[in-house]
Amino acid sequence: MNIPNHIVLFPDGNRRWAKQKGITSLEGHKQGYNNLLDFSEWCKNRGVKTLTAFGFSTENWNRTKDEVDYLMKLLENCLVDNSSRYDKDGVKVRVIGQRERLPKSLQEAIKKTEESTKNNSNLFLNLAISYGGKWDILNAVKNIIKEGIEPDKIDEKLFEDHLSTAGLLTPDFIIRAGGEMRMSNFVLWQTAYSELYFSPKLWPDFSEQDLDLALAEFDRRSRRFGK
Repeated sequence: MNIPNHIVLFPDGNRRWAKQKGITSLEGHKQGYNNLLDFSEWCKNRGVKTLTAFGFSTENWNRTKDEVDYLMKLLENCLVDNSSRYDKDGVKVRVIGQRERLPKSLQEAIKKTEESTKNNSNLFLNLAISYGGKWDILNAVKNIIKEGIEPDKIDEKLFEDHLSTAGLLTPDFIIRAGGEMRMSNFVLWQTAYSELYFSPKLWPDFSEQDLDLALAEFDRRSRRFGK
C-alpha cells in the first residue's frame, strides 16, 4: 500500500460529540485529545513519518473565556502528562503557531516537551496551536522583508523556508473528521496538492478502522500534480 509520508489532520467534532452524549464540551475536548494520541500511534505503526494536527486555531480565540482557558490547560496537561508515552512511541513533538499569545505555563510545557523529544524519530507530531494558514503566510512575508531579501531572489523554496512548517515533508494527505468539507484556514500554502479525505465521523468516534479506510482511499488515488 502507498502510505502518505505526511498527514494533516482536522480532529473536528468534539463539541458536537459531547452534546450527543449529554456531557460538557470540555469533556468532549478531553476525549478528542486522547483520540489524537491513539491516532498518532496508529499512524506511526503504518509508516507515516509526519502528522500535523490542528489543536487550536487563531479563530478559536473568539470562543468563551472559560472554554479557551480550559483548552489551554488541557493542551498543557496533555503535553506534560504524556511525555513518557512520546518517548515510548518515539514521537518527536513540535508546536507551530503564535506562541507569544499562549499562557506562560503552556509555553514552558511546549519548550520542555520539544526538548525532551527532540531525538525521537519514529513519528514527527506537529501540533498547531494558535495557528492560522493566513497568519503563517503573512508571517513568512514579514520575515522575508525584515531580512531584506531582494524580490528576484524569492522563489517557492525560499518562501517555504520561512513558513512555520519549514523543513517538513510536503503534506500528502488531509483527513478531516466531523463531516465538514473545508480547509478552515489551515496550512493553506503547504497543502496545494494534498489529497483530501472527509469523514462523517465526529473526531472522538474516529477509529483505527476509519484510518485504514482513509489510507485505502489514498492508495487508490492517482496523484498527477497537474501533469
